[in-house]
Amino acid sequence: MSDDKRPIIIRRKKIVKKHHGGSWKIALADFMTALMALFLTMWILSMSSEKDRQSISEYFRTPLVVALSSGDRNSAAASAIQGGGADPSHAEGEQARIDLRRETRPSDVRRHFQNLRQRVERAVDADPELRNIRDQLRFDITREGLRIMVVDTAQRPMFELGSDDVAPYMRQLLRTMAPLLNEIPNEVTISGHTDSIPYSGGEVGYSNWELSSDRANASRIELVQGGLNSEKLLLVMGVADRIPMEDVASDDPMNRRITLVVHTSESADFIKQQGLFKGDQFDILSEPTEGAGPTMTAPTGNN
Repeated sequence: MSDDKRPIIIRRKKIVKKHHGGSWKIALADFMTALMALFLTMWILSMSSEKDRQSISEYFRTPLVVALSSGDRNSAAASAIQGGGADPSHAEGEQARIDLRRETRPSDVRRHFQNLRQRVERAVDADPELRNIRDQLRFDITREGLRIMVVDTAQRPMFELGSDDVAPYMRQLLRTMAPLLNEIPNEVTISGHTDSIPYSGGEVGYSNWELSSDRANASRIELVQGGLNSEKLLLVMGVADRIPMEDVASDDPMNRRITLVVHTSESADFIKQQGLFKGDQFDILSEPTEGAGPTMTAPTGNN
């Protein structure tokens, strides 16, 4: 065959377009998610108070081994690097760290007081004589701590009429509560309250002020005789009828009550700061916290 009749063969190279894949999309999505989480965290922190930020900081200080084991262990250390404070592997360091967590986490503080409330309620329910006064107990968790109120009724008064003589059931209640209050480190204040019905002599002689103070002190005596450590008592005071219960008439028997406040450490420190010495007299408590009672001054001189 001659060369001019040879068939012409054209080879065309087939180009296959390869797909680049979607891995970059996943990486971009992860980056955007992390960026969104960062800005969300920064926004939340900017809206939080200093106390909340301290609580968050303390939460992230908890070692992973402690978090996974649902509690503190003697073998748990806050850092792999030695130094920087008490060693949590020792009992004192471990207890200090637990106390710090309890003071800085609002949820732990609330749980702490809820446990105390439940123990008091169980002790009352377990006693057939105290079970009848269950409806006279009031519990409230406030900024100051756990508030326990024992209120009067016309049918079952806590004290003899116009007197600080403690009724038998009130004595038993206070002595039942005393060892439960000893189980926690928090300090306690006691305040006595009366209704607005005045004495015949008004406030010139013996009045609701003296009566409320005497009843608060009588309650203190019963708690101490029940075993309460007297070092836990921070204040014992009478406020007469000046702080009536909400939505209750001023002359209602429910205003005759004894209030025990189991304070948080911050609340107790605030009260103590009002007693800082300046020369031979105390400072004046000018801005009491809500529910902490009336303004008080300490006497001067050698009285």
